Amino acid sequence: MADTKLELVSFKTCPYVQRAVIVLREKAVPFDITYIDLANPPVWFHEISPLGKVPLLKVDGTVLFESAVIAEYLDEVYLPHLHPKDPLRRAHNRAWIEFASNLFAEQFQMLMAPDRAAFDAAAARLGASLDRLEAELGNGPWFNGAAFALVDCAFAPLLMRITLMEPHLRLGLLAGRPRLHEWCDVLLARDAVRLSVPPEYPALLINSWRQRAPLGRELTRRTPPGL
Repeated sequence: MADTKLELVSFKTCPYVQRAVIVLREKAVPFDITYIDLANPPVWFHEISPLGKVPLLKVDGTVLFESAVIAEYLDEVYLPHLHPKDPLRRAHNRAWIEFASNLFAEQFQMLMAPDRAAFDAAAARLGASLDRLEAELGNGPWFNGAAFALVDCAFAPLLMRITLMEPHLRLGLLAGRPRLHEWCDVLLARDAVRLSVPPEYPALLINSWRQRAPLGRELTRRTPPGL
């Protein structure tokens, strides 16, 4: 596959795109990345994206969509394989990857809540989901124990966002969840995760939230300078 040309179509703050980038970097696979503005996408994007979403992975002349599908393809084609070998454990991991996608939705609902009551309710739902995840984690350092896997790639963008938003939200979502906290620390220290976003990502994430979310301006005004 050395002569296969890979191009990832991306939006800079999309956590689903970040999943694909983590897998590509973990496997040291060369790829090009094209950033678009989802608020004003180019005409060609709608022509090749059936769902109008990113990520898209162009593999020579074929377009793949949906981050879980892209990750599975990359894991089948490029070494090292990151899915567990055992079929039951592999299916178990796939189920928790889907759970991670639900957590992205819960986090988004919280951040975009129209008022404080809706925000608090969404934060409680997210916290309950994190409690379920905490109960599933073992002794680490990774989701399955000693081996880094696709399921780790799937959760890393969520934990990065939780960490970046904490100085503004002050929810303590990792407090009282020691296994989740330790997992977050090792994930965010891993090169493939650190390099999965552009350098300007933290500022883009916070500024986008401040501009789009009803509570964004109110909560960021309370954040001390420099955070």
